[in-house]
Amino acid sequence: MVPAEPSRPDRIDALQSRSYRITVDDGRESFYALSIEDPDDDDAWLMSDTVCSLESML
Repeated sequence: MVPAEPSRPDRIDALQSRSYRITVDDGRESFYALSIEDPDDDDAWLMSDTVCSLESML
C-alpha cells in the first residue's frame, strides 16, 4: 500500500468541475457524470454519476 501524500493547505487554487452526458450501447442508454479535477495535477481527479455540475448548483 502506498501512503497518501499530505494535503497541501498552502494552495489556494480552485478545483475545476465539468458535467458530461455519456451515451453507451449505440445511443440506447445515457447518463450524466461529474468530473472534479485539479488542473495542475493529471493524477488528481474524481468522476461520479450525477445530474449537474457544481457551477450550475449556485
